[in-house]
Amino acid sequence: MAADRHRTSNASGKTRFDDIYDRPDPRAYFRTLAPFEYEIPQHAQAVFRRTRDLRARAAGDGGPVTVLDLCCSYGINAALLNHDLTLADLYAHYTGEEAAALTPPEMVERDKEFYASRRRADATPVIGLDMAANATRYALDAGLLDEAYAENLERHPPSSGLRRAMARTGLITVTGGIGYISHHTFDALLDCARLPVWVSAFVLRTVPYGRIAETLAARGLDTVTDSSRTYTQRLFTSPEEQRDAVRQLRLAGEDPEGYESEGRYHTRLHESRPPQSVRA
Repeated sequence: MAADRHRTSNASGKTRFDDIYDRPDPRAYFRTLAPFEYEIPQHAQAVFRRTRDLRARAAGDGGPVTVLDLCCSYGINAALLNHDLTLADLYAHYTGEEAAALTPPEMVERDKEFYASRRRADATPVIGLDMAANATRYALDAGLLDEAYAENLERHPPSSGLRRAMARTGLITVTGGIGYISHHTFDALLDCARLPVWVSAFVLRTVPYGRIAETLAARGLDTVTDSSRTYTQRLFTSPEEQRDAVRQLRLAGEDPEGYESEGRYHTRLHESRPPQSVRA
């Protein structure tokens, strides 16, 4: 499979696709992940819209909620949050023949029109944070992000621009970053918060979330985990990756039967809010 050329493995045994995360545009990202049916942003679309709207009602001022998307890459969560599009639409858009013939600057110009014509009336400001400078620049240039910051808060304090952006943020979202980022990133961001911040995080079942939940609790946020269901992330890339995931789950006291044993990574949804906030 062509995507095999992109794989590297980390210490945990999970396949990484490092060389597709920081290209000038998302075409390689979608071409590489399509065979593995990467789908977690589609599951997150309705959840993030609902949580954003609840956060707006909790604020009670009628204004839009600024969202900070952690590990935003090419702005995919922003694309699905603020536009009348599905993840399948994005796969088709970036893997088709027309896209293949374009240069990266031509791709950006095409995408400006593509997204502008599908912008929702309830679109909300989105700030993107990711270490990948090319990816965040693309998302900013294409109009998906209102602000973009290519920073590593695991190692460095936030820039003055990111601090100002975080002061306006009411909701943090993340679909694929937990495990690559830790409580250190949340500590750094919440140090800059000036509004009540909610967090909506999809996290692989193989990745512990307890330390982050403790950090959020220390900031006055209660975390509720949706134990009623899981959300599929993608197919395993190999039997070795699946065996490693199953092993990690069993060591953590989780049952992989009917979930990872069937061939896909599964995530759980963790929602963190101030205790007085309405949950729905």
